[in-house]
Amino acid sequence: MTKSMLIVDDEKDMLHLLKRTLEPDLGCRIETAHNAGRALETLGHQRFDLILADIKMPDMDGLELLDRIRKENEKQTVIMMTAYGSVDVAVKAIKKGAYDFITKPFDHETLVVRIEKAFERSSLIEENLLLQQQCRGRDVFQDMVGKSEVMRKLYETIQMVAKTDLTVLITGESGTGKELAARAIHNLSARARRPFVAVNCPSVPENILESELFGYKKGAFTHASQNRIGLFQEAGHGTIFLDEIGDISPVMQTKLLRVLQEKEIKPLGDTKSIHVDVRILASTNQPLEEKMKNSEFREDFFYRLNVLPVKLPALREHPDDIPLIADHLLRINCEKLKKPLKKISHELMEQLVSRKWEGNVRELENVIVQGISFSRGEEILPDDVSLGPGKASSTPSGGSFQDLAYKEAKEQMLRDFNHRYLSRLLTANQGNVSAAARRCGLERQALQQIMRRYGVRAEDFRPG
Repeated sequence: MTKSMLIVDDEKDMLHLLKRTLEPDLGCRIETAHNAGRALETLGHQRFDLILADIKMPDMDGLELLDRIRKENEKQTVIMMTAYGSVDVAVKAIKKGAYDFITKPFDHETLVVRIEKAFERSSLIEENLLLQQQCRGRDVFQDMVGKSEVMRKLYETIQMVAKTDLTVLITGESGTGKELAARAIHNLSARARRPFVAVNCPSVPENILESELFGYKKGAFTHASQNRIGLFQEAGHGTIFLDEIGDISPVMQTKLLRVLQEKEIKPLGDTKSIHVDVRILASTNQPLEEKMKNSEFREDFFYRLNVLPVKLPALREHPDDIPLIADHLLRINCEKLKKPLKKISHELMEQLVSRKWEGNVRELENVIVQGISFSRGEEILPDDVSLGPGKASSTPSGGSFQDLAYKEAKEQMLRDFNHRYLSRLLTANQGNVSAAARRCGLERQALQQIMRRYGVRAEDFRPG
């Protein structure tokens, strides 16, 4: 794997000099940024083995940039450089987490040696992290959880397709983790250090999707006041993930077919095509074979996408993994919600394992989030969650509704019904309140009011 480095300096001549001289000597890939803001933007979608940053810069200096970098990744290797070096500044940079410090003007050979040592440090850190992941066992694979035979086969498939650069079509029911699979393929591929750009196709209006993907030239349409690069260019040398591609129109299918065939895009308003080096991963929960029969999906586009198929199993196909998945979701959501770590009771776990999960892992996660939010003790009980039909109605203390006053019993039943109904509705519509309102026949504001009353949040049902 080629090593990579980001150099940050407000002197553009210095950037050009360092890139021109260091790339051949170190055999590494070098990106440059002429200010701290551009550096942070680049780091938002790319990873680097090493960052070489100047301290003296306008707007945001190198020490503040170092703070921001370390906040996002405390293990990132950073070398600071400055023409205004002093012992105090050097000590301050090291205390803030810089690996090394070098003053300008520097001897080229000395700089090369220092950078090579920094690369060695990054390599050791990466090897250590890999060992830690291996020591955690085989239950978690690239954030995907399960050790059943069906999941082991999925992991093997992902590892095999990751070694190629071919287009992949990931299929599976809603909530099975198609984006997790796409990220795993990217992270295990030769493009892992390059950008991963995910596009939820149905969430982008049809008239905007083309300009989002391909970019546009100034004046291409009203309000196009400047040139803008599209997501295909942003994903340059990396991976673009087209999520739920089965929902795009035949017109858009035709335009994407050209990209798959020619590896070229044409921004709106431009007369020239641009070559793009990007791997395409796509996903769908739609029956594309049926859509092809109904002329809703182009056959040639399907066969260009479906070079390497990866099918994700429904949760009901590997119920033995449910305890592992539930415990994993419990840990990450307790942390997300800033709650102390809780336990799932034996009774509730039995119900989770025996249940047929129509919404798959996403529906299971919604139930876990409910349990974390509504349980009063350290253990989540069956009465703390709404599992839909088949769940016995009872009071939080385990008594019957007859033990309550009419008003309290009615409110309890309403709460259970609304949690169950809203959870299923939002799961089916992936947290999209407008779509959910249309589906259930309510005005959007009315649905939001009911959600607020019963403490149901749309964001808990959105992918990712």
